[in-house]
Amino acid sequence: MSDSTRETSTELFATVKYDDKGLVPCVVQDYKDGTVLMVAYMNEQSLKRTLETQQAVFWSRSRQAYWIKGESSGNIQKLKELRIDCDGDCLVAKVEQIGDAACHTGQRSCFYRITDAKGKLEMTSKPLFDPKKVYGK
Repeated sequence: MSDSTRETSTELFATVKYDDKGLVPCVVQDYKDGTVLMVAYMNEQSLKRTLETQQAVFWSRSRQAYWIKGESSGNIQKLKELRIDCDGDCLVAKVEQIGDAACHTGQRSCFYRITDAKGKLEMTSKPLFDPKKVYGK
C-alpha cells in the first residue's frame, strides 16, 4: 500500500462511526446505472479487506463470519468507488457487478419488490438464476 493510500485509509477509519456491534451499513450500488443492488454490513476488518482487494467483503450478522460477495455464486462485486455519509455512519460502495445477480434469491437487486400505498408487495423482476442450483438446499 502506498503512503498516499495509507494516509487516506487512516482518515477513512478515523471517520467511520461503527454501531455498538462494531458494524456500519453499506449500500451497494451499480456504478454504471445507479441501481441499488443490496445493503450489507462491514466491520473495520471487512472494510480494510475491501480496500486492499478492491472486491466487496462484508460481515455476515447471521453467520458471524466474513464473506466475499460472490464467493459461492461467482457474482462478485469489484469496488469502483467508496463514499461515506456526512455523519460517518453509512457507506456507499459503487461496484462493477460481475455476473447478473447481486441477490442470493437470483435477482439482480435485493430490492426487487415494490409496495403500493396499502403495503401490498409486487415483484418487479424475475430471478436470473436458480438459488437452489447455486447454493444448494
